[in-house]
Parts: sequence; C-alpha cells; structure tokens
Amino acid sequence: MLNEKIPESGNAGHELKLLIETSSREKAYRNDDSIVVKLPRNRNCLITSYINGGYSEDLEAVFNHQPQPTVHCSSKDMEGGSVEAYIKIHAGRLGINPDKVAGMMTAAKMKNAAIATRSFRTLEVTAIVTAGIEVNGGRAGDPATWHEENGKSVYVGGTIVTIILVNAHLPAHALTRAVMTATEAKTVAIQQLMAPSKYSTGIATGSGTDQICIISNMDSPDVLTWTGKHSKVGELIALCVIEATTRALELQTGLSPDSQRDMLVRLERYGIDEKKYWEVASSPSFDGENKQALFIRTLREFAKKPAIVAMTASLLHICDEIGWGLVPELSGKRAALSMMKALPGLAGISRDPDWDWALDEKKSIIENWVWLSAWCVKTTGGTHHDQR
Repeated sequence: MLNEKIPESGNAGHELKLLIETSSREKAYRNDDSIVVKLPRNRNCLITSYINGGYSEDLEAVFNHQPQPTVHCSSKDMEGGSVEAYIKIHAGRLGINPDKVAGMMTAAKMKNAAIATRSFRTLEVTAIVTAGIEVNGGRAGDPATWHEENGKSVYVGGTIVTIILVNAHLPAHALTRAVMTATEAKTVAIQQLMAPSKYSTGIATGSGTDQICIISNMDSPDVLTWTGKHSKVGELIALCVIEATTRALELQTGLSPDSQRDMLVRLERYGIDEKKYWEVASSPSFDGENKQALFIRTLREFAKKPAIVAMTASLLHICDEIGWGLVPELSGKRAALSMMKALPGLAGISRDPDWDWALDEKKSIIENWVWLSAWCVKTTGGTHHDQR
C-alpha cells in the first residue's frame, strides 16, 4: 500500500495511507484526522469549502478533516483565527498548495469513513462519507441554533461530509443538480433509520453543518448533462450516498436498523425516556409495588420486542401525519386509541386494564401510549395488581 508522510510541521509521524484509487485515477488517502483526495489535471469540482469553495476547475486536492477540539469551537478560537486560515494551515501540513485545495471539516473520526462504488457500463461513481448526527442532527425548517452576523461564525460538532467522484464529465449545471440528488439521497438514508431531530419532534434530514463535494473528469469523452433521479448517473450517485451514509452513521455512532429496534429509542424525539416511564409507573394512580430496578429491567426488555416497536412506530407516524396536517387530530387520536387496545394481547398479557382509567381522549397520543405501555410493563414485571 502506498504511504505518503506528512511534512514534519504539526503532525509529525502521521502518514497518509492510500484508501482507494478510482478508475479515473483520483486517489484518496487517510490518516488519523484527514481524508485527502488528490486530483489529476482537468477535474472540475463543486464544494462547500470556506476557501476555493463553489465551482472550480483547477484544484489539486480536496480534504475532509477532523480538527481538535471538535465540539462547539468558534472560528476565532481556531488556529489562525478563522476557518479560512485554519484550512490553509492544515493544507500546508498535508503538503498541499493552499491556493489549490478546498477543505471541509467535521467532528466525525476519519477511521469511521465509509466508501461505496457503483458502476454501469463505463460509468463509475464513488462516494466517501463521514457522518455523525447524534449532536446536531436536525430537520430542515427546525428552529435555528445560531445566527451569523458581522463576520462571526460557529463550528458545531456533528456533520455529514460527502465526497463524490464521477469518472464522466459533468458540466457546472450537472454538478449543481448532482448536489440536489446527493442531498436527497443523504436524507433517504437518515429517514430510513428514523433518526430523530435534536431540535424538534421531527425526523432529521441531516445535520446543521453538512458539507458536500462532487468531482468529475473533464477529460472524459462522456459528457453527462443530467444528473437528476431519472438518469443512470443520478441513480448511481444516490445509491452510493445512501450506502455510504448508512454505513458511516453506524461506524461513527452505532446508528443502525438494530439500534432503532427499540421503543425507547423511537420515543426519544418526544422527550420520553426511562425516567419518564418510572415517573408514570410510580405515580399514585398506579397500583402495585414500586420496584424501580425491576421495572426498568422489564421496560428495557419490553421496549425491544419487535411487535411493540412496530406499534410504537405506527402510533408515532399518526402523530407525524397530524403534525403535517394530513390527518385531523381527533380522527388520528381515535384511531390511535383503538390500536392501543390491542397492546395487552400483543404483549402477551391475558387481561386488560380498566380502559376508562388507562386511556383518555383528552390526553395526547403519546401520553396515552406511555400510560398504557407503563401498565403493561408493570404487569409483565409482576408488580401490578388489578386497577379498579
């Protein structure tokens, strides 16, 4: 494997190791804190970089970098006093001409990068993604967390950074449309995982600091003018981004289909956790012994039952549709309460609670669900007596 040592200034001893070489000769390297893609001549690029960002035809390299510290550091606190200055300083450490490089930054670890490649006939697309949305994952349109004014900016932990390499020639307008396709694909990956926003009860569509770079080969005789979903190149871009983003999220934070098969995880976006469940189950309205350790242990087992997760997901989707204005609130609530009456049987409990006590149309769907499922957990754990 090809190794290239970084110059002694700053990161002595860290080596850039070849990660992947594409069919059109772009080479991606990685060390502990950076992924560097070195570009042959005649590559055009669209990138969200503070320096040499936007459209360019003369870059020698692009990089993805994890600075230290990585959480909530403002640009004035970065080495050099600004993001622009820091990117140039780091480019020098990587042995790259700062005037011919563009860089993106993230809190994600480079070792957790994921790569996906798809091809069709002579066409090849590669995506290199680092991803983390556990800190600042959000849904487009959520309440903002900061405002840029008078040149001040903030760097926030998290971020999905996507680098896409296409071996065909994409004119500037096609690169722009490819960004749209890739962004939709990133959102597909997140929504298929039902990853929650940290700023609302919605499903995340990305992080607040996501960045992207798309590179094409202007030497290629294949000039592709359309990169939307209807085109083959658009399909390949989307498939690569979905695959790499899904894998990178799992590598970085453990977010995966397995981790999402949990009632408590699904309820997290509504602020419901073990503490809230115990608060409900130990209230005077609940009969039975209050053994917290037993209740929490039973709750965790209950939360992972596939049928319980499926019912939780169905109820939360009704909540979403009410919020989106697709289902009238009262109709949605009545449908949800009707579904909830199947929960005891679904949980393997041979008796029902007093439904007048357990479900209340005046309460929200979430409140009713927590109340009823807490009863089921307490009953399953053997600490509950009949409600009268």
